[in-house]
Amino acid sequence: MAPTITGFTEQRVPVADGVALHVAVGGSGSPVVLLHGFPQTHLMWRHVAADLAADHTVICPDLRGYGASDKPADDGQAYAKRAMAADVVAAARALGHDRFALVGHDRGALVAIRAGLDHPDAVTHLASLDVLPNLDTWEVLSGLSASVAWHLYLMAQPAGLPEAMISGAADAFFGSFLDAWARDPQAVPADVRAEYLRACREAVPSIVADYRASATVDVEHDRADRDAGNRLRMPVTVLQQDWGPELSAGAAATWARWAPDLDHRTVTSGHFMAEEAPAEVVGAIRDLLAR
Repeated sequence: MAPTITGFTEQRVPVADGVALHVAVGGSGSPVVLLHGFPQTHLMWRHVAADLAADHTVICPDLRGYGASDKPADDGQAYAKRAMAADVVAAARALGHDRFALVGHDRGALVAIRAGLDHPDAVTHLASLDVLPNLDTWEVLSGLSASVAWHLYLMAQPAGLPEAMISGAADAFFGSFLDAWARDPQAVPADVRAEYLRACREAVPSIVADYRASATVDVEHDRADRDAGNRLRMPVTVLQQDWGPELSAGAAATWARWAPDLDHRTVTSGHFMAEEAPAEVVGAIRDLLAR
């Protein structure tokens, strides 16, 4: 049996033509939606979600293309963060919530940012864990510092070769990020790691499509918003690691250009902070919800 979030029920929620998301729901109270990162599923929120469920309705979907959610064929738009954000808003509404707080980690944070820009009347509060906004990520990467993001460049390539290369060594590929990005390897126990690897192994084309969109259509959408002066209108909290002077320098100022009402914090845990330091993440979310 695959691991689950204690006390949560799981269901499929239709969100678009031919697309349903697998969603874990628990607790009661004002709604908080938690979006997972790479190479993970909604299970990464197991500690944070259980804590927040004491006084919130907590909704944890697998993103389109990940985990047990549907994986539509890529047409150049299917994995745009705009489409993935619309999924999240539709899922929340289907569960009875027109307005909700939104927390995203890694890939989920990019979806959360797009949801905040596209659906400001739905997203009341927004938290981003360990990313820069997509357009800024591409602009800050340069020289040897860009080597940390080698997978972004691999999966940005035209369809075919990246999928074949990753499928040929899927567990080694996805497992390498679980190993390299965690400061506390014990934070992802063996059964959870096995579930992450299984889910990713079965979703290589859609995961690559998600990353490819970040180098194509998502950049177009982000540039349009930046040129138009669009900003995140809701209170925003950002948690990030210290990525080193080349990547972290100016991160708070970069975020402030997108989020005027900003609380930017640097943490000492690794990338998988919801699993490595769940109490710190929960505290930051509760502080955000109080703003």
